[in-house]
Amino acid sequence: MNANTAALDAVFIERQQQELLKQRAALLHAAQADEDDEGDVRGESSDAPREYEDDAQKLALLEVEGNRVVRTLYRLNLVNRALEKIEEGTYGLSDVSGKPIPRQRLEAVPAAICTLDEEQRFELRVKHGRVTKP
Repeated sequence: MNANTAALDAVFIERQQQELLKQRAALLHAAQADEDDEGDVRGESSDAPREYEDDAQKLALLEVEGNRVVRTLYRLNLVNRALEKIEEGTYGLSDVSGKPIPRQRLEAVPAAICTLDEEQRFELRVKHGRVTKP
């Protein structure tokens, strides 16, 4: 157990783990519901007479649904990584630098796997097209 993990007491880590498990269940449910909705929209397209305006609306809806699924899966990956870090004993340490993640950040974002500064630098690179999000 490292110094940061020791600073994050067992009760705190257990509470975070329970919250992460709840988040994972909710995200899995949301991802499945979104995929089901997408399947419904695709099914409607093949069964009905074709109207180009309807097709355009359905394509737009599929794009929105697809983007939501991607975001949900991205968040799910973060939650899963945070749960792995709890098992590894590295919860509360950045995956990027190894630096401690402030407790306040972990309370606000239990799935945080890097410091706020590191996340902001990553988001800036994404915004400028230097990196793509998974």
